[in-house]
Amino acid sequence: MSSFANYLGRQIVIKPKSTNFGLGITIFTGEFTEEDYRKAFEIAFDYDRTALLEEFMTGKEYRFLVMGDEVVGILHRVPANVIGDGVHTVAQLIHEKNKDPLRGKGYKTPLERIQLGDAEKLFLKGQGKTAEDIPTNGDIVYLRQNSNISTGGDSIDYTDDIPDSYKQLAIRSAKGAVGATFCGVDMMIDAYKDEANDHNYSIIEINFNPVIHIHCYQYKGKNRKADDKILDLLFSKDRE
Repeated sequence: MSSFANYLGRQIVIKPKSTNFGLGITIFTGEFTEEDYRKAFEIAFDYDRTALLEEFMTGKEYRFLVMGDEVVGILHRVPANVIGDGVHTVAQLIHEKNKDPLRGKGYKTPLERIQLGDAEKLFLKGQGKTAEDIPTNGDIVYLRQNSNISTGGDSIDYTDDIPDSYKQLAIRSAKGAVGATFCGVDMMIDAYKDEANDHNYSIIEINFNPVIHIHCYQYKGKNRKADDKILDLLFSKDRE
């Protein structure tokens, strides 16, 4: 790993080139060792023959579901987390949170169970924590930096709160950049109440197979009926 020294002191993302659902992603926003750096690439290579190293972009992540000329729903995806009670360990809190009937395994439920694998342990280590620590009451402990629902994240609807300027950016990026009629646009936004400008957002991914049900059965928020709207979009295309 001769490139390690080039990235010391920088915020970076290491991930597989072609996977979905946040699989194989490691994010370093603080100090990391050469061993951590090597482990992150090993995790990425478990999912793809090619791994990417990218600059970490600041802000909170929002998924814009674009259908035709409309943003049907916007979700803020909160990274996998537990809230301390001063009694239970991080591992025990994960076990309790996973009892929620909305959480399951294999993308058959609106939310996925929180895992405690290599990626989660590595992220805890970066915060100076372990799975056996007992967080204080009310302390939020994050298990991941990436916010995918598929890695245990929480989904919160922001469709009515995000200014239209961001929605128009999502539509233009879908249609203009990749020619997509239906896709998910992942955008990092520093302060969502401010109108979009040249410096306060970044589009980090356009996903051609976005998960619809996360906009219908959110952890918090309104059902956006994305399932009905995709049928309307498909049949309208058939009639053209």
